[in-house]
Amino acid sequence: MNIYSQKQRWKLLLLVAAIAIGALSLWYTQQLVSKLQIEEKKKMELWAEATQRLATMDINEGTYDLGFISNVISSNTTIPVILADDKGNVNSFLNLDSAKALTQPNYLKEQIAEMKQQHEPIEIVINASLKNFLYYKDSILLSKLRYYPFFQLGVISLFLLVSYLAFSNSRKAEQNQVWVGMAKETAHQLGTPLSSLMAWLELMKLKGGNEEYTAEIEKDIHRLQTITERFSKIGSAPSLNKEKIFTVLEDVVNYHRKRTSEKVVFQLTAADADAAAPINVPLFEWVIENLVKNAIDAMDGDGSINVHITDQQQFVYIDITDSGKGIAKNAFKTIFKPGFTTKKRGWGLGLSLSKRIVEDYHGGELFVKHSELKKGTTFRIVLNKQT
Repeated sequence: MNIYSQKQRWKLLLLVAAIAIGALSLWYTQQLVSKLQIEEKKKMELWAEATQRLATMDINEGTYDLGFISNVISSNTTIPVILADDKGNVNSFLNLDSAKALTQPNYLKEQIAEMKQQHEPIEIVINASLKNFLYYKDSILLSKLRYYPFFQLGVISLFLLVSYLAFSNSRKAEQNQVWVGMAKETAHQLGTPLSSLMAWLELMKLKGGNEEYTAEIEKDIHRLQTITERFSKIGSAPSLNKEKIFTVLEDVVNYHRKRTSEKVVFQLTAADADAAAPINVPLFEWVIENLVKNAIDAMDGDGSINVHITDQQQFVYIDITDSGKGIAKNAFKTIFKPGFTTKKRGWGLGLSLSKRIVEDYHGGELFVKHSELKKGTTFRIVLNKQT
């Protein structure tokens, strides 16, 4: 049962929805910006006309027109403007930094260049031989509105990121509690029948039962004790002891070699058979068993499993290579998530549990080093040689 394919679809839908909302917000804001630009252009054209009439007004004209024109010119409090002659000499300016205009000789010229890039200057004809030009640029409000959707999307993205991290941490903590609870309960449930089996075994020995049978039963009981011990250690800090990795792996490989089809060929090699690292043997054996079992399943019980140990200065590398079906690259990380499995049976917990044991309890790493479909897979375990 692969519960992650459905989650991926939901994530994709949420991403598409977020992009659609962002695009709609950006489009709507741009529509408002365009409308405001048209309105500001009309204001500037009216301002230019008022300036022209003021410059050409006969002194005997009525004071009503003069007052109206003055109100039009003075009503502009947001749009930066510069009035200059046809040679570029500045006659007046409005809504710009006066201090910079006085202290920086090129300030107004730079502003004119910037205004030219935004809008065509408006020509003001004073008389046949005299022309002025009105330069202007977007108001502060319009400029802020233009960048508002990007700011809005940034805030929303930050909020979503923080929410996602908080949710992920909360979910991870909850998963850890589930893991620990399940492991402890499993160990508890195994304890009762295991004690009963041990008692029955002793009774069989007293009554002279078949020694071969009792020996095999004793091995299986010992196996169940090991499994119970593994589950009981989940959730508590296990003790790590420096062990020879080759010896530990040899026990696991030999155990599976005896219980697996002869069509599966096992090979264990090491550049240095004395390579050691601090591990908890029952838990670490569990990891190797999970990886070997997955390899056997991937090969359908026919192929080769190579386990190689490499001793480096600070780390010990363990590569487990099979000749199975392989893993698609887009599933390299997904396979370690609880519930992910390609099998018809199983819960998809083995690799997830193995990764937790290696990384959380041993401070190492477990990942897919290499895989090729229909050719095989190599899992790598990295162990620190120092605690």
